[in-house]
Amino acid sequence: MGNDPEYARARLQALKDEILSLSLGSGDDRKPVELDQQSVGRLSRQDSLQVQAMAKAAEARRAMELRRIEAALGRIDDGEYGWCVECGDAIAAKRLDTDPAAPRCSTCA
Repeated sequence: MGNDPEYARARLQALKDEILSLSLGSGDDRKPVELDQQSVGRLSRQDSLQVQAMAKAAEARRAMELRRIEAALGRIDDGEYGWCVECGDAIAAKRLDTDPAAPRCSTCA
């Protein structure tokens, strides 16, 4: 656990798979909203636009988390996992247990 790179790799890969699955499942919500008021009322269209905006924001957060995960996997490959990217000190095992993609120690975060 904590600073164990192989345990971290497995957790990070599981998180990555979960995020990719969520991303695939929300594709319909991000599609353009039909603007034909004959088939959809004004309030329904506004609801659809709001759902679309929230889905796009969630997708942006997922993309950012995927970048964090990929960076952590890169640190594992480079032998740098568990070390702060700012100061070079060890990241506490408890912090890595909570967030295996954490790039910084609690002091630098």
